[in-house]
Amino acid sequence: MPEAPQVREGGVGGAPAAVGVLGGGRMGAGIAHAFLLAGSRVTVVERDAEAAEAAGRRVRDAVAVSIERGTADEAAGAYDARFATSTEVGDFAACELVVEAVPEELALKADALTRVEAVLSPDAALATNTSSISIDELAALLDRPHRFLGMHFFNPVPASALVELVRGHSTDATLAVEAQSWVQAIGKTPIVVADAPGFASSRLGVALGLEAIRMLEAGVASAEDIDRAMTLGYKHPVGPLRLTDLVGLDVRLGIAEYLASTLGERFEPPALLRRMVAEGRLGRKSGEGFYLWDAP
Repeated sequence: MPEAPQVREGGVGGAPAAVGVLGGGRMGAGIAHAFLLAGSRVTVVERDAEAAEAAGRRVRDAVAVSIERGTADEAAGAYDARFATSTEVGDFAACELVVEAVPEELALKADALTRVEAVLSPDAALATNTSSISIDELAALLDRPHRFLGMHFFNPVPASALVELVRGHSTDATLAVEAQSWVQAIGKTPIVVADAPGFASSRLGVALGLEAIRMLEAGVASAEDIDRAMTLGYKHPVGPLRLTDLVGLDVRLGIAEYLASTLGERFEPPALLRRMVAEGRLGRKSGEGFYLWDAP
C-alpha cells in the first residue's frame, strides 16, 4: 500500500496564517475576503496605488456585508488589523500561500508568477486562479513547480461553494492535500482535477454556454427562455447566457479560443459572441450583454 502523503506542520485544520493575493479585482478581492474571514493575515498587491486603494475598498466592503449578514465572527476592526494592500510583491515574502488573480492572459500570468516566486520562501505555496490556462505550461516557467498548483475560485467568491484544485504533473501530492484543507477551512468544497484544457468546470461550462449562444444566434429561442430551460428544467442556479454575462463575454471568448486551439473546433466561438465582444457588449461589467444591467 502506498504511503500516505505527509503534510507540512500547520497545513491541516485551518487556513494558512499569512496569505497573499496578487490582483485585487472582483476575483482577487473575493479570494482575499474568504481567507480573511477564515483567520488569515491577508496582503493584496496591485499594480499601482490607485488600484491598491480600490482593492482595499472591495475587500472591506465585502467584510462589512458579511458582518451585516452575520456570517463573520469578528468586528470590522479585527479584520482590518489583519489586512493590507501594497504595490510591492516583496510584501509577500512571509506568506505561506500566494494566489495569483490577474487577468486571463498567459504572458501576464507568466510574468506575475515568476516575480512572486522570486520573493517567496522555498516551502511557500504558489497558486494561480486561472480558469483554463495549462498548469504545466505555467509550472515550466517556475523554479519550484512542485509547490505550484491551480486554485480556481468561482465568481462571486463569497457565494460560491466550490474551489477547483488543479494538479500539474510536478505538483507535490502533499501540496494537493494541504490545499484541500485550506479550501475546507474557508468554508468551501474542493474538487481535485488533473491538468487538462479547461480543467473540469470551464470545459463543461463553456461547452454549455457556447451552445446556448449558437441557439440564440439561430433563433431557436430568446435568451430568457434558453436560460429558463436550464434553471427550471435542470435546476441550474443560473442560465448559461446570464452566467456568460456575469463572467464577462470577453473572458468567455478568451477561454473558448484557448479550448478551440487545444481541443478542436467544437469550442470554436460563435460569430455572435465575437461580434458582441467587438462592440463592447461584455455583460454586467459593461452594462449590456445578453441582458441589460445597471451601469457598472
